[in-house]
Amino acid sequence: MTVSPATTSQTAAFDLDQLNQKFETAHPRDILAWSAENISTGLVQTSAFNVDDIIITHILYVALKHPVPVIFLDTLYHFPQTLELVAKLKDTYNLDLKVYKTPDVDTREAFAAKYGEALWDTDIAKFHEVTKIEPLQRGIAELNTVAWITGRRRDQAVTRANMPVFELDSNNRIKINPLANWTRKQSWEYVAEHGVIYNPLHDQGYPSIGDEPITTKVGEGEDERAGRWRGTGKTECGIHI
Repeated sequence: MTVSPATTSQTAAFDLDQLNQKFETAHPRDILAWSAENISTGLVQTSAFNVDDIIITHILYVALKHPVPVIFLDTLYHFPQTLELVAKLKDTYNLDLKVYKTPDVDTREAFAAKYGEALWDTDIAKFHEVTKIEPLQRGIAELNTVAWITGRRRDQAVTRANMPVFELDSNNRIKINPLANWTRKQSWEYVAEHGVIYNPLHDQGYPSIGDEPITTKVGEGEDERAGRWRGTGKTECGIHI
């Protein structure tokens, strides 16, 4: 994916090491406020509409009153509750929602006809490539993205334990993780304090919600993301690798 010289020049203007030192213990609101002020164009949020993603949206749209485009990847295999939540939050926050999906397929039946039944079982890497990685990169490019915001936290998985607040992705765009230093407990305290709407599946044993065929409930003592791609050995879908 080609990155414009303008994007490269903008990212080069920031000292990420210095920013990470400054914001290591900062509240997500302060991290997002700095981002909104200093990256006036080309700032987007990527969201799977898990609770942490919605906290970020709430801060941007309600607390800071700084709406940014929100990229949602419609894999065609989301839980019905997730799609209902997306529609509800689009109305609630008047989201600048940008939906991206696999080209040329609009239903699960069409997807299966093109890629085979249960592609996630036969080739999970390809499933993630066509439903998430390619659509995300296309969306980021089309929106002339300089920096994109994620809802990741360090305590979600061991693979994220050393994640910085500010980093560069493989295409030299800035990736901002405003909740990096937060815990799951802090996220839910924010939800309770501000009355943030969230997916009801979170109350039914799904702390992390992905595609319906490959997301299972998480048992007591398991990692928060243990229900994602259970039994495959995967810890990430590929978006953040």
